[in-house]
Amino acid sequence: MITHLDFAARDVATKRALESLSLSVAKCKKIVVVTGAGISCSSGIPDFRSSDGLYALVKEQYPDVVLKGRDLFDASLFRDSTSTAVFHTFIAQLKQSIDAAEPGPTHHFIQTLDGKKKLLRSYTQNIDGFEARVGLLGSGSHEAKSEGKGKSKLRTKDVKNVQLHGDIHRVRCRSCSAEYPCSREYLDIFLQGDAPDCPECLGRAKARAARSARTIKVGSLRPAIVLYDEPHPLGDEIGLIQSSDLTRKPDMLIIMGTSLKVHGLKKLVKEFARTVHGHSTDSPKPNSKKHAGKVIFVNRTPPSSEWNGIIDFHVEGTTDEWVARVLEEWKKSRPQDWEVQKTLVAAENGDVSMSSPLNFKVVASTKDRTKKETKKKPRNDGENVPPTHESTDMVLSTPDIAATIAKSGAFFTQTPPLSPSKRRQTNSHYTSESSPSKRRTLSPMKGLDDSARGLLFGVPQTSSMDLDVFDDLSMESPVKSKAKPLRRGRSTVRPLEL
Repeated sequence: MITHLDFAARDVATKRALESLSLSVAKCKKIVVVTGAGISCSSGIPDFRSSDGLYALVKEQYPDVVLKGRDLFDASLFRDSTSTAVFHTFIAQLKQSIDAAEPGPTHHFIQTLDGKKKLLRSYTQNIDGFEARVGLLGSGSHEAKSEGKGKSKLRTKDVKNVQLHGDIHRVRCRSCSAEYPCSREYLDIFLQGDAPDCPECLGRAKARAARSARTIKVGSLRPAIVLYDEPHPLGDEIGLIQSSDLTRKPDMLIIMGTSLKVHGLKKLVKEFARTVHGHSTDSPKPNSKKHAGKVIFVNRTPPSSEWNGIIDFHVEGTTDEWVARVLEEWKKSRPQDWEVQKTLVAAENGDVSMSSPLNFKVVASTKDRTKKETKKKPRNDGENVPPTHESTDMVLSTPDIAATIAKSGAFFTQTPPLSPSKRRQTNSHYTSESSPSKRRTLSPMKGLDDSARGLLFGVPQTSSMDLDVFDDLSMESPVKSKAKPLRRGRSTVRPLEL
């Protein structure tokens, strides 16, 4: 059952119901918004089906070309050259009106939901592109498509506004489907009822003609909007986006400014409404007041009986008035959502201009403070102080520098020792019990002078027989002892006694 709420009503029950809806919008975190042409009426862009809408305007301007205004937005119009020329002229005039208009309060409200991290996705039937002006990346924009070889793909994660019926600010080739921005040059050609040639097809045709290949047909550009009975060029990507949003379980659905007559949109709304209602039944707190799981329809005309059980609340009125009231009551009920932390930026002279009467002290930025803290302060004590040039305790291990300083006579009175690897061994770890070859590494001990040892002319007074013949450290050859000669004479042989 649909609850109808008249925005202009003054009774207490209606006011409380509207306040409850505003609080629900403020507390929900995954809101899906579906919009139609009604949200752009305040910007001067007419809708389609009202008495002063686009359909009535087309029928009034071209009574001999179309029987109904809807016929000018049907894909069959390209079969006739007259209807095609009328279509080009009408769309060019509509684009001029859109370029001169500005986004309305409802467009800014959708951007506010996105800024507060509450917008899951926005789906729109509009072709005016006002959502992109307020900062919502549209599916038809060039920035939403990835660059690369072959057909460009839509970056679904970055798209915030899905354009179900295309974008009037872009043109598409009828032959190769190449897309370009609708420049002023193309717009002037459309105003004359003609269609400009596709640059992609024209370049390929010239290249084939240069190599004497078979010529190809050059396609013509058309506004990149989706007509009735025409497949969407990004239909597969939009289907993936919708499936992804359904799995993320949105907790609120807001429908604004549409009559819900298009078959594709009706199917989309019903699927999202089913998911939103399922979110309310899965709430972990059944006894608490539930704000999630609501489907809100904001439009001047009420929905048909087909939407009973799907739409929960119908707010009768304009979308701009309703979003203004939601924002006002949101700020009153939850002011913490609107608190913004400001950063003070000091001028060159150190002054800070603020609208608040409070005085603030200018503090250096974090980066400057970090740089100052990283600088080491000089120590006052003598720790880690390098030696002065007058110090003689400094040892240079480089032989070249040491020799240069020794020759110049600076700093040192004698040549400093060499590096440890080149120094002469002054001590040995071998003992006297080691082998003779290892004992030779021992440095000779410095004894007494010659006179103190009893040497008059440096020759030892002791005989050579007193030397230790087994002294391996002595460089003198040992004196050989002479054998005593045998006595000559006849030896007497004694007989063997038995």
